[in-house]
Amino acid sequence: MAVVVGVDGAGRTYRLGRLAAASGTRAWWVGSGELGAGLAAAREAGALVVADDAHRLAPDALRALAAAARSGLRILVARRPTIDNPALAELDEAAATDGVELLGPLDETELGALVAAVTGRPVSPEVAAAAHEVSAGMPGVAAAVARDGVRPGVPAPALLARVQRRFAVLPQQVGAVARVVALRLDLTDDVLAAAAGVRGDELPGVLRTLRDEGMLVPGGERMIPAIADAVLGELSAAERRRLHDTAARALAAAGADPLVIAPQLRAAKVRSPAVADMFRQAGERTRFTDPAAALAWFDDATEAGAEPSAVAVGRAEASVLLGLDPDLDVPVPSKSSARLARLAGAAAAHDGRADRSADLLLGAGDPQARLLAVPVLVGTGRLADAQAATAEPAAAPSAARFAEAVLDAVRDPEAAVPQLIEAAEMIERATPVAVLPDTPHAIGAVVAVLAGDVAAAEYLLDRAARLEMGGPAAAERHRLLLAWARMRAGRYDTALAELARPATSELPARDRLLRAALSAGMARRRGDIAGLRAVWGAVEPVLARRAVDLWQLEPIEELLVAAARLRHGRRIEPILAVLARTVDQLGRPPAWTAALHWLRVQVAVASDDPDSAAAWARQTETDGQPVGHRAAAERAAATVWAQVLAGTPPPPDTVLAVTDQLVAAQLPWEASRLAGQAAIHATDPVVARRLLERARELSEPDSPTTDAAQSGGLSERELAVAKLVLAGSTHREIGAQLYIAPKTVEHHVARIRAKLGAGSRAELLATLREILADQA
Repeated sequence: MAVVVGVDGAGRTYRLGRLAAASGTRAWWVGSGELGAGLAAAREAGALVVADDAHRLAPDALRALAAAARSGLRILVARRPTIDNPALAELDEAAATDGVELLGPLDETELGALVAAVTGRPVSPEVAAAAHEVSAGMPGVAAAVARDGVRPGVPAPALLARVQRRFAVLPQQVGAVARVVALRLDLTDDVLAAAAGVRGDELPGVLRTLRDEGMLVPGGERMIPAIADAVLGELSAAERRRLHDTAARALAAAGADPLVIAPQLRAAKVRSPAVADMFRQAGERTRFTDPAAALAWFDDATEAGAEPSAVAVGRAEASVLLGLDPDLDVPVPSKSSARLARLAGAAAAHDGRADRSADLLLGAGDPQARLLAVPVLVGTGRLADAQAATAEPAAAPSAARFAEAVLDAVRDPEAAVPQLIEAAEMIERATPVAVLPDTPHAIGAVVAVLAGDVAAAEYLLDRAARLEMGGPAAAERHRLLLAWARMRAGRYDTALAELARPATSELPARDRLLRAALSAGMARRRGDIAGLRAVWGAVEPVLARRAVDLWQLEPIEELLVAAARLRHGRRIEPILAVLARTVDQLGRPPAWTAALHWLRVQVAVASDDPDSAAAWARQTETDGQPVGHRAAAERAAATVWAQVLAGTPPPPDTVLAVTDQLVAAQLPWEASRLAGQAAIHATDPVVARRLLERARELSEPDSPTTDAAQSGGLSERELAVAKLVLAGSTHREIGAQLYIAPKTVEHHVARIRAKLGAGSRAELLATLREILADQA
């Protein structure tokens, strides 16, 4: 005698039939006649008694079967897992002398054989796996699905009818819970009970019933997928929307984490007002950490019924962080107006419109917005407004620390670098609540380079990249600044790699200037006049806006020097005037004033204007003692440059001492240029050779040595001259680049023409193109 236990659909009846057949005797099935007469006949004939679905029998019948079993009559019993009355327990004990067999799910191989038997066709492993997935291995469910073909998400007619029949006789609360469970959301008991409208103490019993009914995955509380499809398929579209909304409201009322629940609602394709709000919350939570995901959540919210105005600001914030154009003209609730103004101010800063950014941030009527405005206010010379913003009580300590460090950077950049690092680390730890006009990492890097501390700039920018500060758009800015800082320090690999990186989208105007400065700097260091012209042609319209601020003073040097070399002086003075006005409004702080004078001296050098160089060198000497070793180096170098351009270079020891200062200030390229030009103007060959050797020590080689057979017999020096000739450089420009006199360049060109047998300049250029193309 044995007991077979399993949920509905586990194959209890099939298993009883197999056991009865294996017994070798006739079997009498309870229910096929009057119980008393049947038991008596079975006893007389020595037959096996089979009691299927014993949990459905009346207590009197259960007790009669138990008594028969105790008297020696062989009985097979099948029941559900739950024993809910004493009579069933009595029968179970009496009939289980040969053990209890618990039916569980089939594995894929067993289920494949079942599906093949039902359909009469061979079953592939893929079909068997799909059937196992939707049925959770339960035979009854798999057989029902197999008759109509395995179609995940489509209710099987047999299962749909079964669900309808069972819900018609089951208590109402069982159907209510089943419908919520069918949504396949990960709900706590409290939320599930609230969504289904049942008491918490009723829920365990209801879930037990659903288990016994064969609706739940064995061993868990998830609904079998095919059953869930049938449960939801039984509802009308309006009923499903109401069910989704009820579940979402219960989740919201319970304080469920939107980032945990929203993906489940999305997977279930749930759409309702409450669900829309859950999607909106998910977008709000991810707009700074994963703006691309946030945009998708805001799209889902709109599709689920959210008002566009409810997601407008969050969508715009995520767009700005991705480097996309935000829609800032949509109407928003009044409570979001300050937030939208903060965003508009940040977007204007990214676009290089610093004055507009400052006005928007100050006009937001929000203390935090005024703190965020401080770097922009300082950048445009509005020092009093910046100081007033920091005088207010701060609700955001990290933003306040950033603002204070920016003000300190005006007075003493070198001393402000540690404070900017501290501000950056504080903002890293804080929960972001607004898009920043610029990150403390970016501004800190600019200040560190000005202070001659490239290592600090690298530290800040590496952290920004690693922690993804400011989103994807800021990531590009941080990479460009890192490449620029390393280029200034004489390390070009990062700059070359960044310039080779394909642009993913159009950069905002501020970063277009930065990328152009990087391109111009590399072209200048490689003597690439054609490259300078290309950069200038692309960036001149941006410079025509004259929208530059203090934080661009250092990078903009590369573009203004390029303009001077290309003889585009009309663009230089307006930009210098904007920067000079900004520095004046800040009270002419020594370090920034020295940087501006150094910029003017560099423009004079590129323009070959000794008078202007001398005037600005004198100005640096009348401005008082510079702050920081970088400013001191630039002041000393300005004086030497003025003397060199005037044809009266100072003693070589003075020149070499100044180049050492420039190198210590992380300006090796500038030191190399100064030594090379001083060598050209030296009258003593020994002095010239000494200075030229120093220049070459400080300069990076333009390219590796090329085999003579591939170079038309030209030497390495002649190849260097040939490249610059082909690029359109004059003899003077070539001499300045290679630290040789223009007359020496003329001699090199003559020897190149003779070696190549070129009878004209056109023939010379054509031959050089062929030779240099072979080397490329």
